[in-house]
Amino acid sequence: MSSSMGHRRATINDVARAANVSRQTVSNAVNRPDRVAPQTLQRVQIEIDRLSYRPSSAAKSLREQRAGAIGLELDARGDAASAEVAYPFLTQLSLAARSHRCHVVTFGTDSPTPTTSGYESMVRAHLVDAFVLYGTHHGDPRPEWLNEHGIPFATFGRVWDDPEFTAWGDVDGRAGTTAAVRHLVDQGYRRVAFLGWPEGSAVGDDRLSGWRDTAADLGVLDESLVARTEQDLPQAKAAAADLLGSLQPGDAIVCVSDMVALGARHAVVDAGLVPGRDIGLVGFDGTSTAGMFDLTTVVQPLAEIVEHLLTQIDVLLADGDEPAQGALLAPTLRLAGSTRRP
Repeated sequence: MSSSMGHRRATINDVARAANVSRQTVSNAVNRPDRVAPQTLQRVQIEIDRLSYRPSSAAKSLREQRAGAIGLELDARGDAASAEVAYPFLTQLSLAARSHRCHVVTFGTDSPTPTTSGYESMVRAHLVDAFVLYGTHHGDPRPEWLNEHGIPFATFGRVWDDPEFTAWGDVDGRAGTTAAVRHLVDQGYRRVAFLGWPEGSAVGDDRLSGWRDTAADLGVLDESLVARTEQDLPQAKAAAADLLGSLQPGDAIVCVSDMVALGARHAVVDAGLVPGRDIGLVGFDGTSTAGMFDLTTVVQPLAEIVEHLLTQIDVLLADGDEPAQGALLAPTLRLAGSTRRP
């Protein structure tokens, strides 16, 4: 083992980086060498020997004992805002799995931060062939653990700490807030504010960038009209109330989520204003909450995302290569009363 590795066990990622190939190429070199070009195979084998890499026995067992199932971890803490996207995603995944000749096995966690313990249990019990990950973010330990053990997976959302990982599908957040800003300006709203999550949220910052770039293009950018809140209804209402102090009737707010948009709606009503007529509001996610409260929202293309993820898992289980890049899928704007002007 090279001195730079210290006493840490070499992973498939280490070999891939050292040989300047993808993780899937390393996997093929170990399991299906006939699929790898001779020169590439030799280069990979040299690095395997140099780093003393040993493939995961768990991954080998998964390949040899197919369960015909995909694992999905569910958040069991009762977070209603998260469940509003997670439940429709699970529904779409379960429906689409039939056409991919598999089914979905769910397992729960009540940890406030992601852990790998549930994945380890599923692998040891040979209950699934691969995983779909939901709710990825910076510092998420799950992708690294799965990569290190050679276990196939695809993610709803980018693996933010590993830009080289490409087996992901996600809603194009920038495109969604771009459409929201353009719609509001087309409707005649003068200034367009943004109510987002705390700085550092990869998803939230991505949606903010769409607002910022489009507002600049349309000549309505005002950085003082950016406010932030947690994904929490009372906090979103309070943040929106503060933001309204800088707005006037005829202005609008693009919100990072439907939950945040609902908080903004409550603040608008409490201020004696009418959503749509006085203050335009757009949410994001296309949840049932938006429908219940007549909120215009950016709708995530969940069916298309699920189909892409399951297709990638089919390829990975057949020892095929990861895609050249992840898939950003375009959302749609569902119009409602919150952006309807007299």
